Amino acid sequence: MRPSRQTSGGRRPPGVLEAGPRVFLRPPGPRDARGLAGLARASRRLHHPWVYPPTTTPAVTRWLGAAGPTRHRLLVCRRSDGAILGVVNVSEIVRAALQSAYLGYYAFGPHAGHGYMAEGLALVLRFAFRHLRLHRLEANIQPANRSSRRLVRRLGFRKEGFSPRYLKVGGRWRDHERWAIVREAWKQEPAASGRGRGVRRAGRARVRRPSREPA
Repeated sequence: MRPSRQTSGGRRPPGVLEAGPRVFLRPPGPRDARGLAGLARASRRLHHPWVYPPTTTPAVTRWLGAAGPTRHRLLVCRRSDGAILGVVNVSEIVRAALQSAYLGYYAFGPHAGHGYMAEGLALVLRFAFRHLRLHRLEANIQPANRSSRRLVRRLGFRKEGFSPRYLKVGGRWRDHERWAIVREAWKQEPAASGRGRGVRRAGRARVRRPSREPA
């Protein structure tokens, strides 16, 4: 789905879920499958052993098809040219008394280390707590993944515990730390909610048309 410029009257640009100073969120579409596979292949050294995203077009297509009411796929894209910077999954959503979900994310190699994912995840938290009306998000992080731990701490997540051999990643059962944030803490955390960072609602943001459509 191609983002477009803001129309007169401040209406939300088509396809854009949230927008900040440098990045915006949009859902992926079938036309993104080939480009996402190529970005994942080019980012193997950055991703492993923390995450193993799909690296072929058919595998990405299956990943896209698994989205639904309890599993949201989101792309973090650069406002200046529409380039895909990273992926965020809000998955295993449980409603009723829990109103909770798991958060997974990864940047792509060419764009890592520039703060894009910090801004993108701040937008994801706002989308999750305001639009999806969730109460809690949990991110499971391998203890040696220091950069990811710093990122969620910066956004207001709290470490809740340690789970040995918790998730099978890359064919091995790996230890994970459980980090979580609840809506009440998010509302008080400027870095997570976007206060003081210029993060605005998508309907008020100008989002440039990408120079090219992802393959």
